[in-house]
Amino acid sequence: MGYQDEWLLLEAEDDIDEVEHRQPTEEFLFYQAVTKGDVKAVKENCEKERFLDSEGVGTLSRNPITNLKYHFVITTAMITRLCKQKGMELEQAFRMSDFYIQRLDDVHTVQGIRNLHDEMVLDYTDKMRKIYGSDTNSRHICVCKEYIYSHLKERITIEDLADELGVSASYLSRLFKKETGDSVSAYIRRQKIEMAKNLLQYSEYSIIDIANRLSFSSQSHFIQQFREYVGITPKKYRDLNHMIQWDIET
Repeated sequence: MGYQDEWLLLEAEDDIDEVEHRQPTEEFLFYQAVTKGDVKAVKENCEKERFLDSEGVGTLSRNPITNLKYHFVITTAMITRLCKQKGMELEQAFRMSDFYIQRLDDVHTVQGIRNLHDEMVLDYTDKMRKIYGSDTNSRHICVCKEYIYSHLKERITIEDLADELGVSASYLSRLFKKETGDSVSAYIRRQKIEMAKNLLQYSEYSIIDIANRLSFSSQSHFIQQFREYVGITPKKYRDLNHMIQWDIET
């Protein structure tokens, strides 16, 4: 009997254990946090030991250690390609991948694999953080951008940012406009809309849930802002893009 026949018989069995796989939302947002250099979010994910959580995750091997190693390799491959797309130099991205996968050969415990996973994802995240911070913006503006990204779910004001940096709101407003070409409020709005696009595409959150999650004053305000920025309503955007393939180069 060939493998295809064996699979067809397995699928036909009534008593086969049905495993409902995780929705890709959480996984996608984790990968996005890595490629954005969001060290805080990635650390929180590691502390929750989500990598070790087997609920909703496919079984790739009956041996638990081998199964975890397979998932490690998949995670490393995904992160490598996404980081490359977001600006990491190709040779660096793949050398890091080779390094961590080769180190996996010497690890033979669940805790050891988990520790290596956390080290790997934080290494990529820290390097992406440096890539995002290596533009021509001053330190104040780089800190502003990091703060905004880390607090997208909140209502952020110029006063919040000024307090964070210990400068006046008027000075920061002028500096931000000079260095980025955007007002602070326009930049914050654009980042929220970009996050909303991801949630519409990769999650099952309702439009009102997304509006609330990103601290828009109302659903109608969110729809208005989204339409101004994207050119179509959130519903239309979801209808066109929901659950399309992730943009990962082969």
